[in-house]
Amino acid sequence: MNDTLKAFDYPASLVREYQHWVVLLRPKQITLGALVLACKENVEAFPAISPDAFIELKEAVIDIERALKRRFAYDKINYLMLMMVDRQVHFHVVPRYAGARDFAGVSATDPGWPKQPDMAAAVPLSEAQLRALRDELRAVWAA
Repeated sequence: MNDTLKAFDYPASLVREYQHWVVLLRPKQITLGALVLACKENVEAFPAISPDAFIELKEAVIDIERALKRRFAYDKINYLMLMMVDRQVHFHVVPRYAGARDFAGVSATDPGWPKQPDMAAAVPLSEAQLRALRDELRAVWAA
């Protein structure tokens, strides 16, 4: 397990696991449904991932977009590969919304819309609400 997976609370935050990738619920929800798509390989440059990881990336992205579209009907989706603090290959997946979305009694907007996401923003979810969101996304994945 690489340090980036640990930083994003793997395995507790796990939504879906693939052979080379994991999809994790981002602990700080920039917008509802924000995820981390992290490579399980211990590499710090995108071209360094294995050919099999590149192939599997497509499947993970298709699944992410299908699940987030089903649950939150996002208007756009951003994949940000920052890797400044957490060095192993990963993307921050930020569903974008022109209007509010609701989950577990919380109505959340996208404060950066329609420009770049506000990475400092956070939807105020409790630990119990985060677990419920993770579980709901797992269920949507399975549907």
